[in-house]
Amino acid sequence: MNPRPRPLTAVLRQIAPGGIASVEFYTLPVDGSVVLGRDPVCQIVLDSHSYKGVSRQHAQIRAFLDQDKAAWQVCDLNSSNGTYVNGCLIQGEEQLHEGDRISLGKRGPQFMFELLDLNMAPEAGQEESMLPPVSSASTAPNEPSGTHSFSPDSSIESYVYQPASSGDVTFSQLFPIISTGRDLTAKAYLIPGVVTVLFVVLMFIAVGNVQAFNTLIAAYLSAAAYYFVYQLCGKHKPAWLLLSSGMMTALVLKSPLLDAFIFVFQERLPGAIPTDPSSVGVISLFIRMLFGAGLMEELIKALPILGAWVLGRSARSARYRNAGVNEPLDGILIGAASAVGFTLIETHLYIAEVLNGVMLQDPLGNKELMGLQLLIPRILGSVSGHMAYSGYLGYFIGLSTLKSQRQWQVVLIGYISASVLHALWNTTGFVNPLILALIGVLSYAFLAAAILKARALSPTRSNNFATRFTPWGNK
Repeated sequence: MNPRPRPLTAVLRQIAPGGIASVEFYTLPVDGSVVLGRDPVCQIVLDSHSYKGVSRQHAQIRAFLDQDKAAWQVCDLNSSNGTYVNGCLIQGEEQLHEGDRISLGKRGPQFMFELLDLNMAPEAGQEESMLPPVSSASTAPNEPSGTHSFSPDSSIESYVYQPASSGDVTFSQLFPIISTGRDLTAKAYLIPGVVTVLFVVLMFIAVGNVQAFNTLIAAYLSAAAYYFVYQLCGKHKPAWLLLSSGMMTALVLKSPLLDAFIFVFQERLPGAIPTDPSSVGVISLFIRMLFGAGLMEELIKALPILGAWVLGRSARSARYRNAGVNEPLDGILIGAASAVGFTLIETHLYIAEVLNGVMLQDPLGNKELMGLQLLIPRILGSVSGHMAYSGYLGYFIGLSTLKSQRQWQVVLIGYISASVLHALWNTTGFVNPLILALIGVLSYAFLAAAILKARALSPTRSNNFATRFTPWGNK
């Protein structure tokens, strides 16, 4: 006699940081519904402090019969940020299938829908299961740890999942790419990993071509430095806008427009930088660096931020308005991207100038090795250098959008502050290495403080991926 097939039980697992499903789960009823939200009356309650983007009663999961078999569907309860299944916003009700991911909001907490064999009724002649059901209304002292009960009036039973004592292996467990592949681009640093692999392959191809090899290393290190700042900010910006910002600054440095800046700041204003900095006093050198490097270069790098500021106010399309500078985080991200373009061009020109001098003195010298030694610290130093100054100025330009009555005073304070930090770095480089390191740390601290304040002021704070935490279980 063939054994009677055991029915499958639907469960929800909360997805933890990194895209990993919790071993604990919530069982779903076969003849009722559960509500997910921040309201304490919900059957699955999300923490109000951690999930501010989740509505009080956000979504409902309901059981129904589909060809005499139990099935489940999810319905949005007119939530503020919507309910998503596998990254797609649902309209009305959506039937759930094995491995589906439910998101409360576009980037809110996620749950995985799975079907497990949790029927505890023993077959004839079989021993009882090691996982006895625990009623949600039970308050027995031997209730298994980790059990999640929904409400005292519910008939839902809860269990603790123990893979070692269960023979169940689900399809999503055997093929994790099926259930997690839909949003891998937002999890587990997939994109940085793919970019790294591509750069490694390209660098192998470029072995023997010094210029191409160094260019690839400079591009990769710059992207890594910017990615670090991007993750600190925690706000998504279009890739085309960030790339355009860096390219715009690079084009300015390679165009006749740079001569106009040099004429104003270094010839008409007291910004003439001496060939031998030790020939002038520290105060005189600082003033020259303030006009000839700080004020001039920060204005150049601010051009893309100001362009995006105008875009955010004049564009007719909502897409382009949102891409512009509408808050401090926008200014920081665009300013840091602009600094990447500036750093790449400046480093290339600086290294070429140094190596030309080396070849005049020592034609047999190993200029390739020296070029690499100059390139790496200059690119990585941009996090506490050009990115810090430009990002800091970008914070003030973005802040001016929130303080319209004093926007020009706000921008002016940011412009002077960033320029002073820049000039201090350039000046102390000829004075004392320890003071130079202190200024670098100070510059990065200014940028980090600006990012933290910008995240606190952000009108879209609830969607910020740098400030959103996902607890392992329901709390």
